[in-house]
Amino acid sequence: MLLTWRKKNSTMILFISIVALAVSHHVSFAWVSSPSLQHIRSTTIHISSSSNNHRIKQNSQLYQSSRERAEDMYAAVHRKEYEMKALNAQHKSTTDPVRMALGYAQESVSEMKLAKALRRVHDDKHNPANPNAEKEPEDATERKQKLEEMGMAEMSMRRASFIVDIKRKSLSRPGENFCRFDNAALVAEAMVRLGADVVMVNVDYKSYGGDISELKSAVQAVHKASKTAAVVMKDIVVDEIQMGLAKEAGADGILLIASVLGPALDNFLDLATSIGLETIVECHTRNEVQRALDALAPNILISNYDRVAQRYYDDQAIKLAGMFPGSGGPIISIAGGNIDDPEVMKRHLAVGYDAVVVGKAVMGSTRAPEFIRVVRDRTLLPTELSQWGLEGVEFDMDGQPMPGPKAGMPHPENE
Repeated sequence: MLLTWRKKNSTMILFISIVALAVSHHVSFAWVSSPSLQHIRSTTIHISSSSNNHRIKQNSQLYQSSRERAEDMYAAVHRKEYEMKALNAQHKSTTDPVRMALGYAQESVSEMKLAKALRRVHDDKHNPANPNAEKEPEDATERKQKLEEMGMAEMSMRRASFIVDIKRKSLSRPGENFCRFDNAALVAEAMVRLGADVVMVNVDYKSYGGDISELKSAVQAVHKASKTAAVVMKDIVVDEIQMGLAKEAGADGILLIASVLGPALDNFLDLATSIGLETIVECHTRNEVQRALDALAPNILISNYDRVAQRYYDDQAIKLAGMFPGSGGPIISIAGGNIDDPEVMKRHLAVGYDAVVVGKAVMGSTRAPEFIRVVRDRTLLPTELSQWGLEGVEFDMDGQPMPGPKAGMPHPENE
């Protein structure tokens, strides 16, 4: 009993001594939170009062330098989660327009404006999906019937579409400003008038230099300039309320990043379908593509940029092109990421992609019309023939080989 009393007493005396030491030396316990997607920092205890001011100054400098450091994907996702908490608090009323956009299911058949723009159905006057479709000539009908009998119904020339990614800067290129413009709506309208089929408007200011107000003005400008072009909201989507923002702003679609959403991708795709909002799912790895296919994502973007490793793999999209069905299949495949030259763009389209996304290369560049013409003024071989070694052959809108100094093709003037 005496021994037990001494142990308890000594423990109490030790605790009182530590508290007294802390008070006399002004001990500060700096607990640094360790949220997900951030590096875990160690807990620091300052004991020496003489060096306390120095350490506080050192920590403040470290905090300042960490804020100035380039933001990676982990930090961006954590920041967006924090921002969405505040946004949810702002739009918590049931009569709020954003909440109403999320709360009502669309009963009518979706217009599928994004899908039609990506398929360019409005440029095919015989396509049944074209509201202004004309009756197909008899010879063309007979040709289709023969192809169907031979099991080659989709063996027809393809039309690719051009997607412009409007942004002032990018998370993939920290510290670099691509273009300075005051009004994203004017840029979006100009690109559509040049022939762009789809416009991506970035709304994350920290990562891309845009905001939601620019999306609203861009939607109005694009729909005024073209009845067929579509507008997609691009953001680091981590919360369902962001889909409400896109719907309320009038966007035709929204970008979902597979590496960010993970298992929640299915829920976001289901919600988008129910509220009448089309989607583009961005993937980088084979597993992400398979995940998107299993979730029945209609439009899949293969990016050459690995958001986790923060580096480009220029042939990633080309290597994964074989994961999609053939021409005219239910999935619209899109390639993007570091496509900064028309020849690079042609390579991606030649292996079977239905569309390409170009951002930095056309932002503030005089080459924008060239990029758009390369896509829109040509037809492509069926995806089933993409591996036949005909990548150097280009075809006009009538499906005829285009003369010119191209790889493996003689120029008419030299014959």
